[in-house]
Amino acid sequence: MISFFLEEPLEDCFVTKNEVVMEGTSWLSLPEGMQVSQIQITENGLVITVVATHPTSCCPLCSQRSSSIKSHYQRTLRDVPCAGRRVQLLLTVRKFYCRNPICERKVFAERLPAFVEPWARMTIRYCEQITSIGLATCGKGGVRLAARLGIHITRLSFRRGCRFGTILVNLESRRVVELLPNREVETSAAWMRQQLDLMVVSRDRGGVYASAAREGAPQAMQCVDRFHLLKNLGEALEDLLARHLSASRKQQVQKALEEQAPAWPETRKAQRSGKAEEVPSAYQQDRMARYQQVISLHEQGMTQSAIAEQIGVHLRTVQRWLAAGAFPEPKRHRYVSQLDPYLPYIFQRWEQGCHNMARLFQELVARGYQGSYASVRDNLVRRLQFDGRKTPVDSSFSKAPALPTSRQAAFLFLHRPEKLRVEEQEQLCKLRQIHPEVDRAYDLVQQFAQMLRTRSGERLEAWLAQVQCSNLPELQSFAAGVEKDKDAVRAGLTWWINNGMVEGHVTKLKLIKRQGYGRAEFPLLRKRVLHAV
Repeated sequence: MISFFLEEPLEDCFVTKNEVVMEGTSWLSLPEGMQVSQIQITENGLVITVVATHPTSCCPLCSQRSSSIKSHYQRTLRDVPCAGRRVQLLLTVRKFYCRNPICERKVFAERLPAFVEPWARMTIRYCEQITSIGLATCGKGGVRLAARLGIHITRLSFRRGCRFGTILVNLESRRVVELLPNREVETSAAWMRQQLDLMVVSRDRGGVYASAAREGAPQAMQCVDRFHLLKNLGEALEDLLARHLSASRKQQVQKALEEQAPAWPETRKAQRSGKAEEVPSAYQQDRMARYQQVISLHEQGMTQSAIAEQIGVHLRTVQRWLAAGAFPEPKRHRYVSQLDPYLPYIFQRWEQGCHNMARLFQELVARGYQGSYASVRDNLVRRLQFDGRKTPVDSSFSKAPALPTSRQAAFLFLHRPEKLRVEEQEQLCKLRQIHPEVDRAYDLVQQFAQMLRTRSGERLEAWLAQVQCSNLPELQSFAAGVEKDKDAVRAGLTWWINNGMVEGHVTKLKLIKRQGYGRAEFPLLRKRVLHAV
């Protein structure tokens, strides 16, 4: 019996010769905006702490610069060696808020394109040096040269390409019988045509191996692996749960907002100082003293021009004070914002249920508003009675437990009910109460899982009929795929055969392949796998 398994890409194991090119610049020539904060000498080399200090960074999605720092985190990088010592960089970079209201990415990590790629574990110049050594020397010569230069050659990994291999295992003898360099239909079918006694093919649900088995071994029965069946069912279940969980979260937010609707003030209140109004300021006291002096001199018969010259104020000020007949209190003018003409529209849209500030801002811009998004947001937050939160503190939404993610919920649905903890059983019960479709999906998923565990493939037809009548599009899509491969799925749900042992051989193949980096191509890898002890 033969088993197929889709393996990870088989990278090329050869390199071309080229001239070694080393940078002539300083070993630690950091780009602008980076600063060395600490250097530590250890037994294995140098540990250098570097901090990114540039005040702004560009969002990788919308390219808008931001200076709003959210947090810091540390990356560990390998850098070019120094005097034969290995250099390890502890690079502290930052996460920024994207202030573009239209951008989908709200938080992004700082990028250093001239120094290190995102998610890389080595600097660009270190990678270039290793590549240059490999192109110039190849194989073991490059390993010896890199060791003398202080470069850890095992850190170099080949680029992940698009080449895949096929491993074939005899499930009776538990031995690898062949390793094919690709997963093409013709390659696998050609090998199967030579196996005249091939009776059963255990495979995943990929269409490539199904076609290869039909062409190369039409006499053999195909059997789908049970793990892949359950995995595909879980993926369909995640899509269904994600749809209902998203709708449930929106309903909770809407209910909380309706329970405590904000009171919109008709007019803007004038901003006043926090000091007690009965205590005049020094400016007011000086102003009052000058006013009293003007009144006293006027009563003595002095002209207005003489009073203004003696006190040191403008003539018009003296004329205004004398005409007023009393001390003129300063008037506070009402602040007028360019958002004020649009407030009635904002109140109307909020009452209609539009509580998305970014969407309200876009609608205002379409109506001619020329202010900023921050102005709209600040006005809404100030007018809401939620202390700057999107929902009230004492609302039912804040008191309700958080809903799990779709993946967590799918785990609860697929797990054995008797093995769930008490809190997991309570969470599962609440999930089933979200919508009748969710409760129906749980019953169907448990029936399929029970059928898979007990190898009751004869119940597959009845289960497919139930799914067809369930009006659950995600499960119906899964059932449609099962219908196309029904015979192989029924055999997988009935027979003892599975691809479990193939996982161990795949792990062993990965170990052997990594041992041969830089020294072997596929023919040697195949021989080592087939003749492994």
